[in-house]
Amino acid sequence: MNIALVADTFPPLRTSGAVQLRDLSREFVKQGHSITVILPAKSMSHSFVMENMEGVQILRLGAPRTKDIGYVRRTLSEFMMPYFMLKNLRKSPLADIRWDGVVWYAPSIFFGPIVNVLKQKSGCRSYLIIRDIFPEWAVDMGLMRRGLPYFFFKSIANSQYSIADVIGIQTPGNSVYFEDLRKDNNRRLEVLHNWLADVKAGPCSIDLSKTSLAGRKIFVYAGNMGVAQGMDILLDLAERLRERTDIGFLFVGRGRNASELSADARNRNLDNVLFHDEIAPDEIPGLYAQCHIGLVALHPAHKTHNIPGKFLTYMQSGLPVLANINKGNDLIDLILGNQVGAVATDGNVDSLQSMAEAMVDQCGVDESLAARCRALYHSLFTPETAVEQIVNALQR
Repeated sequence: MNIALVADTFPPLRTSGAVQLRDLSREFVKQGHSITVILPAKSMSHSFVMENMEGVQILRLGAPRTKDIGYVRRTLSEFMMPYFMLKNLRKSPLADIRWDGVVWYAPSIFFGPIVNVLKQKSGCRSYLIIRDIFPEWAVDMGLMRRGLPYFFFKSIANSQYSIADVIGIQTPGNSVYFEDLRKDNNRRLEVLHNWLADVKAGPCSIDLSKTSLAGRKIFVYAGNMGVAQGMDILLDLAERLRERTDIGFLFVGRGRNASELSADARNRNLDNVLFHDEIAPDEIPGLYAQCHIGLVALHPAHKTHNIPGKFLTYMQSGLPVLANINKGNDLIDLILGNQVGAVATDGNVDSLQSMAEAMVDQCGVDESLAARCRALYHSLFTPETAVEQIVNALQR
């Protein structure tokens, strides 16, 4: 199949979404498909730029800046983004290409206009990979009320849902947000698990043996540190365990709250905590080879279900998980049902502390724990499975 993949994140960006889409694109090529990734690009001197990465064709189209700017400006830029992309697509060598299928990735929720044009022009089916149910999660977090902005974003989201022939959600629990679509015989809703390519541990720029955490059992958090994660409780946990000289905490990544969390750790004089800027995705396996337990944090106000990309990387590397997440999240059953870690949902650091100490005691004793983690990864979270599922949906 000749497939167009529309997204707003891709390498050289280091976000979990960029890594996922890189792995998905490589797998499309591996399975014999032609794949073109179509992306908005800011600050371009040309209307478009074409690249090739390991057989993946990449088309970057000039569009307004949408990252690291104020909310109002970002909203206007994202709203205009697909129209800029369409204008510049018409100037590219791919203007008249007919696609066998169009796949797009949300976030962003604003790709509807360009996806609809590609789909209608080619007379093909479309598949929406939705990893972020916005604006619902923003309301849950108290970042937005159900006022005019909410209904504006909701109408945009509903518009993109109406364009999709198939919508792939992260977990079964998220289906409650799509009750109307479930009654539509022309559209299908299905669970499309997150995915991550299997790689071997290689070199890593972080060498824990040369840090203050050398020789300790390491709890690691690698990924975004923002409002949605609710990570303060992880520093509370580190403070509770500061007298345990056999335990250390490593936080790697970036995000709106990263500098605040780092400053908070310094103010508390937490000598069992290290913060480090984000590293290249290919370094992550080498980092985890030095660690023992992965940390997952989701703000308790969340009502949507989320399987964070970092959870996949922990499973892939054989790291059990200590999770502090919202009640009712599908991730709870996934962790407990497969015996790959412990979960706290009461927002109480006492619960988290007892679980953490029990997991440290279990390290090196339960030899089957790492194997269970890797088995869960191979059963649900490979790009091979994701590509086969998407292709089957597009061919129906």
